Amino acid sequence: MRKLLDKIKKLFNRRTWITLIIVSAALLLELISAAQYYYTKQLLENELEKKASIEMTMKAILVKSMLNTTEQVLNSHVTEISKLINDPDDIDDALCTIVQANNYFIGVGLAFEPGYYEGNDELFEPWAFNSKNGTEFRRNIAKRGSHDYTTFKFYSEPMRTGKPYWCDPYIDSVETYSLITTYSIPIINKEGRRVGIAGIDLSLEWLSDSLNNRHMYPSSFCMLLTDDGKLISQPSKNHSRYKDFDDAIRLINDSTADVRTVAKSKIKVIEFESEDGQDACVFFHHMKGNPRWMVAVVCYDKEVYGDLYKIRLRTGLLMLLGFLLLGYIIYRFLKNNKRMAQNEIERERLSSELQVAKRIQSEMLPHDDISHSNIDIAATLLPAREVGGDIYDYFMRDEKLFFCIGDASGKGVPSALIMSVTHSMFRSFGSRESNPARIMQSINQAVCHGNDSSMFVTFFIGVLDLPTGRLHYCNAGHDTPLIISGEPQKLDVKANIVLGIVSDWFFEGQEALLKPGDTLLLYTDGLTEAMDANHNQFGLQRVMETIASHPDEAPQQLLDALISATSHFVGNAEQSDDLTLFAVRYTPAVKETILNQELTIENDLSHIALVNDFVTGFCDRLILDKSLATNMRLAIEEAVVNIINYAYPKDEKGDIDIVASATSDTIEWVITDNGVAFAPTDAPDVDTSLSAEDRQIGGLGIFLVRQLMDTINYERIDGKNVLTLTKKY
Repeated sequence: MRKLLDKIKKLFNRRTWITLIIVSAALLLELISAAQYYYTKQLLENELEKKASIEMTMKAILVKSMLNTTEQVLNSHVTEISKLINDPDDIDDALCTIVQANNYFIGVGLAFEPGYYEGNDELFEPWAFNSKNGTEFRRNIAKRGSHDYTTFKFYSEPMRTGKPYWCDPYIDSVETYSLITTYSIPIINKEGRRVGIAGIDLSLEWLSDSLNNRHMYPSSFCMLLTDDGKLISQPSKNHSRYKDFDDAIRLINDSTADVRTVAKSKIKVIEFESEDGQDACVFFHHMKGNPRWMVAVVCYDKEVYGDLYKIRLRTGLLMLLGFLLLGYIIYRFLKNNKRMAQNEIERERLSSELQVAKRIQSEMLPHDDISHSNIDIAATLLPAREVGGDIYDYFMRDEKLFFCIGDASGKGVPSALIMSVTHSMFRSFGSRESNPARIMQSINQAVCHGNDSSMFVTFFIGVLDLPTGRLHYCNAGHDTPLIISGEPQKLDVKANIVLGIVSDWFFEGQEALLKPGDTLLLYTDGLTEAMDANHNQFGLQRVMETIASHPDEAPQQLLDALISATSHFVGNAEQSDDLTLFAVRYTPAVKETILNQELTIENDLSHIALVNDFVTGFCDRLILDKSLATNMRLAIEEAVVNIINYAYPKDEKGDIDIVASATSDTIEWVITDNGVAFAPTDAPDVDTSLSAEDRQIGGLGIFLVRQLMDTINYERIDGKNVLTLTKKY
């Protein structure tokens, strides 16, 4: 027994244990890496499904918008047509009027039951259509054998069911020889009998550009198919993956294909491999209502997971280096004194954690420059230790610059922790709220919760509206910012109370107007309270003098001058506190207006047609692309309808002013009303992955406007709601 124990001890010597530790650590790290890779891929897959859902929803909205317009036009004229059927000579004017209602209408016709009119041919189908020469009318295009409409579903289905009908797309063999679809509804005579149908032939040539103008990924493409899987619209032949659309259609129509359904959105997914060996997947889903067409989008794994594959490779190399480093550390541990080695490990651990904390805090700061002609921004943070309690942040949303600066009580890790919470709350609440006072209120409640250590934060939040220069701000016990417009002056601020003390404190916001060329300077007390070796402070007076000696300096040069002056004053003395500076100069660009028009309507849905005519006329004068003009008309219509429905109390009349102006590259629409205050830009994004039954009511209109326009901005000015939409062309 003793010999056996000796053999076991000899077998499991120190080197063996070390080897086991290294192997175990290697396996654990590999397992962690594999788990991270798996869950990251799952997250990317879920994100892909959401993006695909949004993509198909937006495409379906574009298609349904045109189809709904067609239905509304024909439905609004069917009563008038029914009154004219007893006298076929009066039909031509009515049909010509309808076909002129939309540029995408190929033609409008009537098809009567055979022999309905005495003295006419057995088949009677008058038809008005748009041609290169204008609107033309043919009294009868029906012929037995060549064009017998009784054999077509656009006639037979409405006559059989008595309901409107969208037929599957087909090639127009009468005039344009292009892809069209027909919407038809039955005609009822005075006796209540179905005697024929009225139909609009809608061109589908616009579908390809509309469905493939924007995509989730560069190689993605969209298709539109009928309910039984026949192709309606495909990507352009110039598309890099054009050759794959046949495979995607074949899979959609293959009953044996492995189809997966996304649980929340009920979207179907088929994974496949393209001809050149790339893994891909096709998402498809039926549009709601009639016609029951399908929208499909194809995505490629190389673009979805490309960055993940690169990270996996780099992680493997880093893990290999990590294993080598681990072995070296263990080897040094065995060579040195145990106590010294333990102290060294402890010191390295603490230093590593501080460096990680420093890096994390540094990564919390904004690193991407905001490229906007109306502002020039500069900021810097100089911590007194590895980590500190100062923070600044800024970001753009809806043509507004959101920014903040703060200073937590104390120094080091505790103050850094509470400031990280404050910073994350600023980002979170600022993403859906534009009122700085309400943002401050929400942050204060979050900081007060569980703050047993009674730490507090001085904080300043500003929201600068870039088109107007209107500055909304709220201060929570922070140092007073400076306005530099010639001589520096203090901004008029109400101190309020610092964050983290009283959870139900009411924070009061304020407002100011920045003139072109004005600079706003924010700073922490690390600037004014910087001390030299004799404990003299730099002071606000020296700050003012430094600014005055550098007039009209750009923000970055101004901050460099302040830091240089502070460093020269402090000399060799140790930095006593974190120093943070933030400056923004308001520099609105002035562009020459090449076209300006105005329209005023009442808050009545019947005036929407005036809005559409106004937008169409404006776009025609600019000679805009039809798809861009259509998107513009949809966005303005949605915005105006939203105002009509919500800005004024029921039955109260009010005006809505629309001002359209265009420069050489941008179109700006300013919509003003006197209704109740309502900020549509603060509304949460619509979750289009949910079904219509599960989705919260409202918000889809402003969501559509966001997708169609480049920027959307809301301001409450002089008791009026001012909504500004811009689009580059």
